[in-house]
Amino acid sequence: MSRVCQVCGRGPKSSQSRSHSNIATKRTQNINLQVAAIKGKRTRVCANCLKSIAKKRNA
Repeated sequence: MSRVCQVCGRGPKSSQSRSHSNIATKRTQNINLQVAAIKGKRTRVCANCLKSIAKKRNA
């Protein structure tokens, strides 16, 4: 399974790690995926979408 939010489609970003001497090496920043049951199905949702869904549900 890929590290992509099944609601908004956000995926990992590429960024750089900086050492003490400021040398840049490529790395990936993964999004904060959580497993949540939405409409009875287990889905992998990012934390931002999970927060938005909870706000809409309680409104």
